[in-house]
Amino acid sequence: MEIEERAKIKSILHQIVMFNTKAGLSLKNLGYLPRWVILLFDILAVGFSGTLTFYLLKGIGLSYFIPFYGFKIGLYFGVNIFFFWWFKTYSGIIRHSSFLDAIKILLSQTSVFVVLVTINVVFSVFNRENLFLTTALLINIIFSFFLLFLYRVLVKQFFEVYIKGFNEGKLVRAIVYGSDANAISVSNALVSEVPTRFKLVGFIDKYNLNESKRILDLPILNLKKKISVIMRSMNAEALIIADKGLSKDEQLAIVDECLEYNLKVYTVPLISDWENQKEISKKIKSFQIEDLLERKPIVLDNKSISSQIKRNVILITGAAGSIGSEIVRQVIDFNPELLLVLDQAETPLHNLTLEIQKLNSKTKIVSVIGDIRDKAGLEKIFQKYKPNLIYHAAAYKHVPLMEENPSQAIFVNVMGTKNLADLSLQYGVEKFVMVSTDKAVNPSNVMGASKRIAEKYVQSLYFSELKKNSDTTKFITTRFGNVLGSNGSVVPLFSKQIAEGGPITITHQEIIRYFMTIPEACQLVLEAGAMGRGGEIYIFDMGKPVKIYDLATKMIRLAGYVPGKDIKIKIVGLRPGEKLYEELLNDTSKTLPTHHEKIMVAQEEIDNHHSVDESIYDIIEASCKYDNNIVVSKMKLLVPEFRSMNSAFEFLDN
Repeated sequence: MEIEERAKIKSILHQIVMFNTKAGLSLKNLGYLPRWVILLFDILAVGFSGTLTFYLLKGIGLSYFIPFYGFKIGLYFGVNIFFFWWFKTYSGIIRHSSFLDAIKILLSQTSVFVVLVTINVVFSVFNRENLFLTTALLINIIFSFFLLFLYRVLVKQFFEVYIKGFNEGKLVRAIVYGSDANAISVSNALVSEVPTRFKLVGFIDKYNLNESKRILDLPILNLKKKISVIMRSMNAEALIIADKGLSKDEQLAIVDECLEYNLKVYTVPLISDWENQKEISKKIKSFQIEDLLERKPIVLDNKSISSQIKRNVILITGAAGSIGSEIVRQVIDFNPELLLVLDQAETPLHNLTLEIQKLNSKTKIVSVIGDIRDKAGLEKIFQKYKPNLIYHAAAYKHVPLMEENPSQAIFVNVMGTKNLADLSLQYGVEKFVMVSTDKAVNPSNVMGASKRIAEKYVQSLYFSELKKNSDTTKFITTRFGNVLGSNGSVVPLFSKQIAEGGPITITHQEIIRYFMTIPEACQLVLEAGAMGRGGEIYIFDMGKPVKIYDLATKMIRLAGYVPGKDIKIKIVGLRPGEKLYEELLNDTSKTLPTHHEKIMVAQEEIDNHHSVDESIYDIIEASCKYDNNIVVSKMKLLVPEFRSMNSAFEFLDN
C-alpha cells in the first residue's frame, strides 16, 4: 500500500513537471528563492494553521480566540515571526532541506507554544481569564509544524523528480560496497549530486550483519554470493567501493571480478565529518591503473629530509620533466631558502613556474633556461647562486631515439652529468643526487649504457676525491624502474590509444616491467638523498613486476571496453635495444638493506676514476664526430656488460 501511494505521488509530481515543461518553464535554470519569500510562505503556513484550528474548535463549540481578536492575532503572528528570525528557519534552500531544517522548525514552534502559554498564564493572573485556549495552542502548533515541514518536503521531492526523473534511464545503476558511516556519507552525496550520475540500488555489507535492514530506503545485500551475481540480480552496472576496511588484496580481487564481467568500478576517499557533500561527490572517480598497484604507502623520514633542504639553496635539473617537476613540488614543501629550477624546455618550465608560484611558499623561486651540456653557462649559475644540494633529473630517456642518436645520449646523459659533477666538486656542493634507471643494469641499449657510464663517473669521482678530502661533495645515485604516468611511459600512451578507439600497441606479449608512481619515486629520491653518505647506488623496491599485456587489458576494461572486441591489442615486436625483462642489479652485484624497507644499496664494483675519466673523454671526442659505431664500441669497452639487443649495434658484440 505504501509503495502504491509513493507511486501516485510521484506520478502527480511528474504530471506537474510535464505541464511546466510544456509551458516553457525550466526549473533547472530557476535561481534560489529570496529569504523574504520563504518567510512569507512560513507566515502563510502558520496563518492557515491558525485558521484551521479556529474552525475546528468552532465546530465543536469552543472558541480559540476569546475577545481582543486584533491584539491576539497580532501577538500570534508576532511571536511566530520572532522565532522564525531567531532560528533562521527561512535561511535554508527549500529544495535542499534536511533533517537540520526539521529540527529548526520544531524548535521554533515549540518556543512559540511555550511563550504563548507563558503569556496566557500571566494574563490570566491579572485578568482572571485566558487569552487563548491552551488545548487550542497545542493543536495549532502541531498543525503549524506539520504544514511548515510538509511544504518543504513536497518542494524537495518536486525538484528531485524534475531533475532526476527524466534522466533516470541515463543514470548508472550502482551498488555501494560498504554500510558504515563512510558509505552512508558517500551515498548521501551522490543522491543530492547535481547533475546526478548514479541511481543507487543497494548496499553490500561484507559481514552480512544487516541483511534484514535498509539504508536510505535501499536494501542491504547479502555477500554470500559473488559480487558479479549480486550485481546482475540487481541489474546494476557499477560498484562504488566505499568500505575503507578492505585490504589491498580484497580490493584488487573485487576490481578484477568486476572487470572480468565488464562492470564499472569506482573508488572514493575516506570521508571526514567536516567534508562538504558536494566535494565528496566530486572525489568519486573511476579506478585508475595506479590504484591496482600492489604497493604499501611510503613512510618518509621527514625530519632528516627537512634538515637537508630547509633554508638551503637547491638546484633541480630537468625540472620541467615528469620526475623533475614532482621533485620540485615535494622539495618546496620543506621550505628551502632558494629553489633553482633548470630546464632547456621553455614552455614546460614556464608552466611549472606559474604552478609553484601559486603555492604561496616563502621559498624564492628562480627559473633558469639552461642546458647541462653547456658547462660555461652552468658555471655562471654555480657562481651566482652557490647551491648546497643538487637533484639531477635531466636526461634523454627514450630507448629507440637514443639507439638512433648515440652521440646525443653521450652529450646529455654522460657529458651533462660530468659537467654538473665537476662543478659541484669545484663549488663545494654538499650533496649531488642523480636519478638513474634500471636500464643501466646489464644494459641492452645506448640509453641504459649512457646512464651506467654516468653512474660510474659520479661514483668513482666521489671515492677518488674522498682520499684527498673527507669533506668532499657526497655523490649519490638512485636507480628505479618505469614510472607510471611519466612522459613517454606506456600508461599515457595506452590511454591515448584507448581514447582513439585502439588498437593498443605492445612490443611483445611476454614483456614485463617494474612500475611505481611518480610521487613514490620522488619520495624515495628525497629519502635516499637524505640518508646517503656518498658513493652509494640506491635501488628501490619496485614491488611485483607487471606484465604489460595484462596492464593493457586492465586499462581497456577500466575504460569500459572489452579487450580484443571493442579495443584491439596489436603486437608490434620489440624495439631496438629493448629487453623482455628489466633488472635492478648486475649479475655480480649484491644489495645491503637500509633503515628504509623500500631502499637498498647496490654493491657495485668501483672503477678507477682516472681510467673512467679518460674513457669518457674518448667517447665524447668520438661523439663529436657523430660516428655511431665508434661511439657505441667505445661505450662497450667502458661497460663490458653492455650487450645490444634487437639493435643495429649487435655486430659490435662479436
